[in-house]
Amino acid sequence: MESISIDKFKEIDLRVAKVLSAEKVENADKLLRLEIDLGSSTNPGQATEKRQIVSGIAEYYAPESLVGREIIVVYNLEPRTLKGLESKGMLLAASGDGFVSLLEPDKKVPPGSKIF
Repeated sequence: MESISIDKFKEIDLRVAKVLSAEKVENADKLLRLEIDLGSSTNPGQATEKRQIVSGIAEYYAPESLVGREIIVVYNLEPRTLKGLESKGMLLAASGDGFVSLLEPDKKVPPGSKIF
């Protein structure tokens, strides 16, 4: 894999999000649909921003185990449609031989907080 410059890396907007709801996607063994809260820091003075993301983690996480958790998401990823559902972001996770582990802040932080 090629190295990228720090300027290129800075183009990626990573944020903390709180999972509001999660459910399996119909007719998709690997996909979960998550509704996430990105707080109001993304739109100061505005209402809380909520988004839908679709992720291939259903084999590793029960939907109910995700609700209320803080996760790290790519905020400025181009939207993509999976099984007819628009996904506006991507959660970050580590994976290895037979496991997936979500990246989470080690302390409670407000939804929408930037990762740097």
